[in-house]
Amino acid sequence: MFDENRGYLETGELQLRDYGPEPFVINIQKAADKNRFFRFALWTGEHLQLTLMEIAVQDSIGLEMHPNLDQFLFITEGSGLVMMGERADYMNFHQRVCPNDAVFVPAGTWHNLVNTGDEPLKLYSVYGPPAHKHGTIHRTKEEAEEYAQ
Repeated sequence: MFDENRGYLETGELQLRDYGPEPFVINIQKAADKNRFFRFALWTGEHLQLTLMEIAVQDSIGLEMHPNLDQFLFITEGSGLVMMGERADYMNFHQRVCPNDAVFVPAGTWHNLVNTGDEPLKLYSVYGPPAHKHGTIHRTKEEAEEYAQ
């Protein structure tokens, strides 16, 4: 159950928060599907980070490029279109994605993921090294964009 006042999700006895860098085991499919935040850092270590994401219908992660980190995305619910390329104005790789699809984004690659379905797009993202501060929570895409400025 999502508790907006406490800033995390509850699944049975487990409270979802940033558990890094402690050892941690979770059913990531269930955690991702229950997430209601645009971005939620679930585990942040020194060399790796796991975030849960929910992309609203007809919205997107937003055009971005990480010069010094690789990114892995795994779709758990919904459908979308991933675009990648070596320049922001020329993303020549396009691929439709659906549940159980994995997306690998090499460092230095411009990319975006657009929700093309009629339900929220649920996923988790692994960054190596971490892309966000420990404990990052962006309730909405707008909040994430404000943080980036």
